[in-house]
Amino acid sequence: MPALFTVDPHTGVPIYLQLTEQVKRSVALGVLSPGEQLPTVKQLASDLIVNPNTVARAYRELERDGVIETSVGRGSFVRADHAVDTAATALSEVAASALNTAVRESKSMGLRRKQTVEIFHRALDQWYPPSDDKE
Repeated sequence: MPALFTVDPHTGVPIYLQLTEQVKRSVALGVLSPGEQLPTVKQLASDLIVNPNTVARAYRELERDGVIETSVGRGSFVRADHAVDTAATALSEVAASALNTAVRESKSMGLRRKQTVEIFHRALDQWYPPSDDKE
């Protein structure tokens, strides 16, 4: 399996959360298909040069969230049941997390709520043309 995941220890976001968000995003976008096997904990830890306990924690979180299932001796797989629901929920969670991080960063820089809202609206207008408002 090609390297799908990367981590950055300097972001301030725990590595296990970076991994869980990347897996959720990959499932939501169809990069990882239902039933597809994930790298083993040992392999992914080696590839990313992180502690295997970090990867194991990410996999436990993903299993708890219903994104993956683990079979002893076989490995971890993207869940095949309710794949569409899981993907939609995962995508929403990833987007909410990214927006939360952006708002937190805005606040930490001393921007006022009104300034943050204006910046958010400019970004929305940039990425979503006015014709998208009809949906």
